Amino acid sequence: MTKRIAVLTSGGDAPGMNSAIRAITLSALRSGFQCFGFFHGYNGLINQEYTELSAISVTDITQLGGTILKSARCPAMLEPSGVLQAANALRKLHIDVLIVIGGDGSFRGMQALAAHWQGQLIGIPGTIDNDLSGCDNTIGFSTAINTATSAIDKIRDTANAFERVFITEVMGRHNGHIAYHVGIATGAEAIISFENCTVENTSQVLAHLKNAIEQQHQHGSFLIILAENLWPGGAQALKTELNSNADINCALCVLGHIQRGGAPSVEDRMLATELGVAAVEVINGSIKPNTDITTPIMVGKIHGVIVITKVEKVLNMDKPVSQEWVQRYQHYLAEQ
Repeated sequence: MTKRIAVLTSGGDAPGMNSAIRAITLSALRSGFQCFGFFHGYNGLINQEYTELSAISVTDITQLGGTILKSARCPAMLEPSGVLQAANALRKLHIDVLIVIGGDGSFRGMQALAAHWQGQLIGIPGTIDNDLSGCDNTIGFSTAINTATSAIDKIRDTANAFERVFITEVMGRHNGHIAYHVGIATGAEAIISFENCTVENTSQVLAHLKNAIEQQHQHGSFLIILAENLWPGGAQALKTELNSNADINCALCVLGHIQRGGAPSVEDRMLATELGVAAVEVINGSIKPNTDITTPIMVGKIHGVIVITKVEKVLNMDKPVSQEWVQRYQHYLAEQ
């Protein structure tokens, strides 16, 4: 009997998700499988909102941002009743394998499903935050840092013209991968991220910033890259503290969801395609994971090699920014 595989994209969208959908669909069809796509993440699974994917349906999508299957958060998957509904839907539709493209929340949904459904669960890391272990980069990260870098380069022009201090807040959820990559790439004078700032030491960070900004005449402008969800009261509070307490006239730009949009970079298209094909190779047996078939796994890439990691391990292991780079930036590149 023909194996039936399904794919969904869940949580925050990431550029490159469409490339993964295309790779999964074409690889599945070449392997003799039927391929289905659920719309709106786990919501579509619970509500049995799906379509059969064909070669035609994934033509000319690899260059598109977002996801043709749409995405959404699914509060129902946080409740036992919602997980049971999802498992029952998979059984009713005779799905043998579910591939989930998303971040840690999406993978927690896989873990919950595994307790109630005996099919194969495969995760593909798709999030701009790059916060999943088991891979060097997640799908969408490359595009996000390219987008943010381009935007901040433009901010630098205005900052230079007015000899001003600019705070730019970037995404990243609860880690500094975007902040550090973008900060280093744009030559930012200061990076404030989870690796060098805590709620307890904000006063020291503020004092250091004030001292460094007083030297800004050497460069004409001063760029501060701030990781989201970090500064008490947010980026606006940091701006207010600098303007009021340190008597510094600074401007603020929150890049926000612009970082999640746009055509995916070549790197993201290639990574997504490789991981999509690899996921199907796990299904057809070309790649043999050292796990039971009912154990949820994630397909990733480390040092150029496809690796298979148990989702449980992915969720329980941190992926911090390299401390070596944090220290090198502070010692050699940041304003002192």
